Amino acid sequence: MIKGTFFCIDAHTCGNPVRLITSGHPTLAGATMADKRQDFIDNHDWIRRALMFEPRGHDMMSGAFLYPPCSDNADAALLFVETSGCLPMCGHGTIGAVTAALQAGLLQPREAGVVVLDVPAGQIRVEYDWQGERVSWVKIHNVPAFVAHRGIILDVPELGSLSVDVAYGGNFYIIVEPQAHFPGIDQWSAADILRFSPQIRDLVNRTVTCQHPLHDSVRGASHVLWTGKAKLLTSTAANAVFYGDKAIDRSPCGTGTSARMAQLSARGELAVGQPFVHESIIGSQFTGCIEQRTEVAGIPAIQPSICGSAHVYGRNCIEVDDSDTYAFGFQVI
Repeated sequence: MIKGTFFCIDAHTCGNPVRLITSGHPTLAGATMADKRQDFIDNHDWIRRALMFEPRGHDMMSGAFLYPPCSDNADAALLFVETSGCLPMCGHGTIGAVTAALQAGLLQPREAGVVVLDVPAGQIRVEYDWQGERVSWVKIHNVPAFVAHRGIILDVPELGSLSVDVAYGGNFYIIVEPQAHFPGIDQWSAADILRFSPQIRDLVNRTVTCQHPLHDSVRGASHVLWTGKAKLLTSTAANAVFYGDKAIDRSPCGTGTSARMAQLSARGELAVGQPFVHESIIGSQFTGCIEQRTEVAGIPAIQPSICGSAHVYGRNCIEVDDSDTYAFGFQVI
């Protein structure tokens, strides 16, 4: 019988859920978080399915495990899970997990106001600030972001021809901008996004190879980032990110914001140090910035940062055992 007890802190980052799992962690093999991520995928994925899918989660559910650091200079490590899988990096998940861990006293950085984290995509530096007894904001200095493919032409059934770019910001994002057969997210419904995103993701992954040049395990375009006019005058741009089988990110998406900034930088439309306020489908905002230009295996890249806030709203204890017909979760598609 497989049985596990998982204590969790539930929060949301700009509207998208983050479940920080604080106990019940499996012991993972490997020297790096990339190695440990692969071990989790190969041997412990039932935990992700049990905690993320219904009846204990839902299609938008996202979470993270807090682990000891892998590197001498790091304070801790994070492993990201959601309905789409075990991710290399998650921006909104980092903001939520760091907020929850700090407020619960589970994370005690060596340097006040700064957390160094090992994640499967590499190592990130995180800044934060307290306001009374809660963390008021978290700023992620993310892994380098870059454009992988430009101007991919897709013939999408019942939609028509689309030109898309693919950029990496911790995950690979298919970026769809307004054009002849896509008027923009401001003129589309959530149902439209859910209908066409899986087709576009499948077409892109059959047309081009999305492979990180330094990380063999990071491959495949997993997210679709649709753009359009912002609702708020304070926003620079707006997006709606599709992931999993039928999820739309309620936050502006941290790794998606990184990918979008890399795309705009490559076109000369976003300068180093220029604030980039990214708006989500519900109107919440992250503030992004290109901290500096860099490269990844000879590919021009940017060093992005993303700033946002999270709110803890509950704590729970989840028990899982295989006498439950739905122990490992389900979806109603």
